[in-house]
Amino acid sequence: MRVPGFVRAAAIGSALALLFAAGGASAQEACANRGQLDDAYCDANNDLVADLPSDPAKQRDPSTLVFAYTPIEDPAIYANVLKPFVNHLTACIGKRVVYFSVQSNTAQIEAMRSGRLHIAGFSTGPTAFAVNMAGAVPFAAGGSEAGPRGYKLIALVKASSPYKTMADLKDKKVAHTSPSSNSGNLAPRVLFPPLGLTPESDYKPLMSGGHDKSILGVNYGDYDMAAVADDVFERMVQRGTIKREDFRVLYTSEVFPTNGYVHAHDLKPELSAKIRECFFSYRFSEEEKKEFNGEDRYVPVTYKEKWAVVREVADKSGTPFNKRSYEAESKRELEALERKKAGQKK
Repeated sequence: MRVPGFVRAAAIGSALALLFAAGGASAQEACANRGQLDDAYCDANNDLVADLPSDPAKQRDPSTLVFAYTPIEDPAIYANVLKPFVNHLTACIGKRVVYFSVQSNTAQIEAMRSGRLHIAGFSTGPTAFAVNMAGAVPFAAGGSEAGPRGYKLIALVKASSPYKTMADLKDKKVAHTSPSSNSGNLAPRVLFPPLGLTPESDYKPLMSGGHDKSILGVNYGDYDMAAVADDVFERMVQRGTIKREDFRVLYTSEVFPTNGYVHAHDLKPELSAKIRECFFSYRFSEEEKKEFNGEDRYVPVTYKEKWAVVREVADKSGTPFNKRSYEAESKRELEALERKKAGQKK
């Protein structure tokens, strides 16, 4: 099975608008509750995720399943690291599972919305957009016998910099990652102001495009400070990409949930149950344990419980995980991709 033009098929811009219109037009059915879900979905049982279609004809059982991991870092790294897991899924589910690298959060979300992506690992913020805009159903997170692992937002500066407090960063170059990122954008907008540093007022957030890019930007002097997830920082230290002693942490937040693993809401119940079973029966390889900061398994989670703090941060920051916020983010990502392509042509 070829999966060509994955990102192109993930409708952005005008194509995105058409997809939303088509989805809404086909879903004007009686629904007791939708909450923040797009019109294409219903949440009659109030668990905050899309219900399985009641019509068996609308429940899917693909012969080949497509799995994608969040584009938070270099996609090529995870294509290799996750190969044993993809092989496990193929053998356990009894269907071919194809891993596909995605280049943006929007592309990954739209791929699931359009039915091209069946299983995925999303980073924290985009998980919520995937739930509301694409009918994603979170069911697992990386963790250990003790339960799911979390991460913290850290404010990172170069060790040799003069900055001692968050207020010292006023009018400086501060990197955020992407609009939908929890630790890379939404949480700083809520958590930094009480520390004396207010985004948009004290500084203009510079979107780097990723946590690794923000960290490297601080290292190279492109940014004075970066708001990033501590687990990404730790992975880069362990890989030898950066040296811990070259940085200082000015602030550390409370724990947030880490990546959410999801399946499409409209898979046949037998298939979604098998996917969950195969996730939970897997034990990480030594390379995976190293790459994922000691995680050794996938553990059960629910979106309603584990993402409550993330939804609260988004609401307080004025950027709830709704259609309007998502379309704004999609536009920004498209513009960033176009600028990148333009730069490569020069």
